[in-house]
Amino acid sequence: MVSVASVSIRAATPDDLSACLAFDLSYETDYVWQLDVRGDESGAIAIGLRTARLPRLMRVTYPRTESLLSAALAWESATGAFMVAEKGGALRGYAILRFVRERGAAQIAELGVDAAARRQKIGTALLSAAYAHAQLHRLRHLWIEVQTKNYPAICFAQRNGLVFCGYNDLYFANGDVALFFGQTVRI
Repeated sequence: MVSVASVSIRAATPDDLSACLAFDLSYETDYVWQLDVRGDESGAIAIGLRTARLPRLMRVTYPRTESLLSAALAWESATGAFMVAEKGGALRGYAILRFVRERGAAQIAELGVDAAARRQKIGTALLSAAYAHAQLHRLRHLWIEVQTKNYPAICFAQRNGLVFCGYNDLYFANGDVALFFGQTVRI
């Protein structure tokens, strides 16, 4: 168990699944990251990312899938981890960590904090626990993907030391672009 700022992190149990599924993971944003890819006749490719202000506040429903949470409960510790965060005697968030051993990496497949419990360092505690798991399993890189419109998650990643390390313009089922943020794990 990991504890940061009065947040306790522990392995999820089947009894935690319904609480995790009930979390409000939606978010609001005034900004998005825009991606611009240009090529020229010499074969050079220039990629630009910039923050763009939206004309009005956008509310986004988080694209969570119950199947990922259910599957993560069955993973063995060598495959990944499903962790939950408790604060004040109640579950407040969770993180699903998937090990990609052939790449020496740990992917944060999902990290969510209930809307009512945000800005209490719960996400930071979960990220710290994910980093500790990656260290324990001797993985060299920790990364997370976020939608370009999830500006709060982008800010969270950067504030916690993760840096932009790539993108995929066909990553999410709904057609959204994924931005990848990561950090080297000190073993």
